[in-house]
Amino acid sequence: MATRDELVGAIAARYVEGARVEKSRILDEFVAITGFHRKHAMRLLCGGPPCRRNGSRPERRVYDDAVREALIVVWEAADRVCGKRLRPLLPVLVEAMERHGHLQLGAPVRAGLLAMSAATIDRALRKVRDRAGGRASRRTAPSAAVRRSVPVRTFSDWQDPPPGFFEADLVAHSGPMASGSFVQTLVLTDIATGWTECAPLLVREQKLLTEMLDELRKLLPFALLGFDTDNDSVFMNETVREYCQAAGVAFTRCRPYRKNDQAWVEQKNGAVVRRMVGYRRFAGLEAAAQLARLYTAVRLFVNFFQPSFKLAEKERDGARVRKRYYQPATPHQRLLADPRTPEEVRHSVSAMAATLDPVRLLREIRAAQQRLVEIADKPIEGEVAAISASTLEQFLSGLRTAWKEGDARPTARAKAKTKRLRRRPDPFATVSAQLRAWFEAEPERTGRELFERLQAQHPGVYPDGQLRTCQRRLQIWRQEMAHKLVFGIPHQQREAVV
Repeated sequence: MATRDELVGAIAARYVEGARVEKSRILDEFVAITGFHRKHAMRLLCGGPPCRRNGSRPERRVYDDAVREALIVVWEAADRVCGKRLRPLLPVLVEAMERHGHLQLGAPVRAGLLAMSAATIDRALRKVRDRAGGRASRRTAPSAAVRRSVPVRTFSDWQDPPPGFFEADLVAHSGPMASGSFVQTLVLTDIATGWTECAPLLVREQKLLTEMLDELRKLLPFALLGFDTDNDSVFMNETVREYCQAAGVAFTRCRPYRKNDQAWVEQKNGAVVRRMVGYRRFAGLEAAAQLARLYTAVRLFVNFFQPSFKLAEKERDGARVRKRYYQPATPHQRLLADPRTPEEVRHSVSAMAATLDPVRLLREIRAAQQRLVEIADKPIEGEVAAISASTLEQFLSGLRTAWKEGDARPTARAKAKTKRLRRRPDPFATVSAQLRAWFEAEPERTGRELFERLQAQHPGVYPDGQLRTCQRRLQIWRQEMAHKLVFGIPHQQREAVV
């Protein structure tokens, strides 16, 4: 486009001043070079090159700062899921946060937030997500030897089972060394709905595993119909097989060294367990008890407020594989949408969902994660974590700015970054109050307009190079104004509460 504009600027004068025959020749040549329509080319040559502007265009934004501010709070409350997963969760999450008094949105802000598409959400959160840090890498546990006492079930053999058929796996919390005794997490994932349950195992012992299965079956909203595991010796033994036979549970296993046969639970190992717990080493009764407290909140948060993708079909064309997914939905939503779900299960799950507070659950998760870090890293005795002592209101107020501190999970190994302080004196220290008064009187004025007004009142004091400093100052004030529109109180008062 820049080359075409240069071409218009070069021949526009000759076209306007030329005779009819010369105009026709110039127009033919211009259309052949640029590919423009003839009428459009004539308008360009008569009017000259268009005035194009570079950079962002704030006046063309559909969603203002208030909507973006509310989006950051909701994104933090959803544990920073991607835009495609956050988009279908927005109506449920906003309603739940408003029901529990954590969010008060005006009608225009609420309508704009619910109207945002997944791509717009990702664009609005791009800078915030970059500041908050990336996701942690995942590791998978190795497979064990082959056991022939249990039937094999591959990934393609599942077809469309009803809710109740689970894949199971163990996640080791051994840290950098696999020697010695350490806690492991038993993960169960339902094939039909994605419902996930986690429980800590103090040691790898088959009797303890069956006792933990008994406790998890009491927590499940529906019956356990199938139990599919890998070839680990803690699963492939007579104790677990006889337990499944006595309980009427179909016991199957995957093929050895074929992790994709258990793709459902393997995905949850990273998306749930590693995301919540991290990769530190946990050993002993205290760590197992704290993991149990963490999973008590995690099971409700993940199953009711964490949408996930589910594969609908996969086509292979030579070396190319095409996959199609259903719309992102929470396990709770999939359970209610499944026609095979009994009515009593629907009522019990719906009643449970009406009482859940996503922000409170997330705060409990953060506090449990901080305690786990203290147990794993052996901090100084008597040291108290700040997040565990914070109130629910203080935790909610921190959701707006939690992305500035990097990864919010205490179990993630984020490096602390030193804040760069101001090295030069503030050039607007003496006129800051006056500039703030102008901004509050006319908030629609741009930074350049207010800066030029300041230059007119103080000639020779403020050079043009300080325009960007003035614009940054106004940007902070606009954020405070947007915060006030979202929460209904000034930004300074909410910061003072924290």
